[in-house]
Amino acid sequence: MDSTKASALDAEAERRGLGLLRFDYSGHGRSDGRLEDGTVSRWLEETLALVRAQSEGPQILVGSSMGGYLSLLAVRALSKAGEAERVKGLILIAPAVDFTEALIWAKAPDEARRAIMDDGVWRRPSAYSSEPDCFTRDLIEDGRKHLLLGGMIRTGAPTAVLQGMRDEDVPFSHALALMQRFGGDPATLTLVKDGDHRLSRPQDLQLMFDALERMM
Repeated sequence: MDSTKASALDAEAERRGLGLLRFDYSGHGRSDGRLEDGTVSRWLEETLALVRAQSEGPQILVGSSMGGYLSLLAVRALSKAGEAERVKGLILIAPAVDFTEALIWAKAPDEARRAIMDDGVWRRPSAYSSEPDCFTRDLIEDGRKHLLLGGMIRTGAPTAVLQGMRDEDVPFSHALALMQRFGGDPATLTLVKDGDHRLSRPQDLQLMFDALERMM
């Protein structure tokens, strides 16, 4: 909720007279809970509860990294529930789609995989927090219930993907693979040659605002 992107988007929404809901997943930021108790299923349930709590017209979902992934999962769940009209567009920033399998498990060294399977958890220093990253066996196994890249992805709404080419957490090749999975729905990909994972510089934030303008 307090990130540069979320705060900047809040100010931009106010300038435009738009409502905006910011939230942190359980175990993150201001929210209660332990990170090691988190799973994709739990965070998706939280996302859907908050999306459904907003009843004043269709929404534009904006998600960064894991939030981009959960935005796509939320759209899929809403569509299956006959609620596709809730979403008008998506803005995905370095979306970490299938991150538990494609970005963690597939790239984890052998000792990390052993720690996950034998000890139930693997911790590593985080580049974004004083607390270490925490990857549990429950997170990995639950993530396999929510994979998207094995088939086509239908959003039912315009989608804008913003991706830094110097992103060390979600490589831009991952964004290219995602774009190949979008079906007949309109989607654009903006690659930022010198952009990192955060995409929080003024010029990066402007790209997010420009995408919002197009959605409106």
